[in-house]
Amino acid sequence: MTNAGAQASIGTALLASQDAVAIGQITECLKELAMSVESCAEAHSVLNLLNQRKFEAVMVDMRLGGEVTTIIEQARSSPANRTAVAFAIAGGDQAASAFKSGANFIFQTPLNPESVSQTLKVAFGLIVRERRRNFRCPICVPVTIQRKGAWPEVLGSTVNISENGLALTAPVPLMAGVQGTVRFTLPAFNSPLEAEAKVCWSNPKGQAGLFFLSVTPDRSELQAWLARQLEQHLPESVAKKFRQSSGEIPK
Repeated sequence: MTNAGAQASIGTALLASQDAVAIGQITECLKELAMSVESCAEAHSVLNLLNQRKFEAVMVDMRLGGEVTTIIEQARSSPANRTAVAFAIAGGDQAASAFKSGANFIFQTPLNPESVSQTLKVAFGLIVRERRRNFRCPICVPVTIQRKGAWPEVLGSTVNISENGLALTAPVPLMAGVQGTVRFTLPAFNSPLEAEAKVCWSNPKGQAGLFFLSVTPDRSELQAWLARQLEQHLPESVAKKFRQSSGEIPK
């Protein structure tokens, strides 16, 4: 197993293949798009990684054999990678099988750098969207939590915020499964954001993770703010490619 391109990137692709030439071609094309690669030659190791880590793209060589047809299916059913952009390296009848398993794109064999690059450029906007969706911005701002029922309001601080939720610390533990309303104001916002949320996890130290059920006034405001923060976390060479694929996000 190798990790090619540990530098800051727009996203990471999990590449399952034993073909050194294919790995090299895809890795070089991904580098041009500011993406890093985790390559793995064994299907069972890929399946383990899908349960342990988040990837923006999953790429499977249909010539790998063994459990190869289950890799994309498991990615589609895993909590972390069900929305990852899925590619298959395939030819002939293998392409139909790959699409049936849930692949979004096909690298047709025999591979060549031009066709790989073209396929990735077509898919790049989806990969950027996936990166935005899962970006957790580290930030500490005051947050209030009003739990449903006759519970007193809890004051805490955010640890990080994403499009779908936030992590926080509070002086009292929050019970997993509890629902309520959270309010917080992000830098440069004139008014607070309010979200109906559910506690997904918590511990006795007062740390908790909340999932947003709805956001008021508009989730798109939060999405745009997060996109700007993500861009600022990237080196300029990477941010330039990010801007090219997310120009609809206001600066």
